[in-house]
Amino acid sequence: MKQNTHPDYHFIKVVMTDGTSFETRSTMGKAGDTLNLDIDPKTHPAWTGGSGASLDRGGRLSKFSNKFAGLGLAAKK
Repeated sequence: MKQNTHPDYHFIKVVMTDGTSFETRSTMGKAGDTLNLDIDPKTHPAWTGGSGASLDRGGRLSKFSNKFAGLGLAAKK
């Protein structure tokens, strides 16, 4: 087996958006580094049950709907 093929696996501190923290093992950075999260399971709508509605404010969905509006493929209600 080849020597020195695996990255260094060490403990880092992970800080959640609400300030709580925990230690885990990672290959990120060096031992003792801190990873500050911008999004985590406590704040992201996918985990908190937030609004599942897609908000389209003139983006791709509106452009698509306008482009193909005359084909008679209206969405059923």
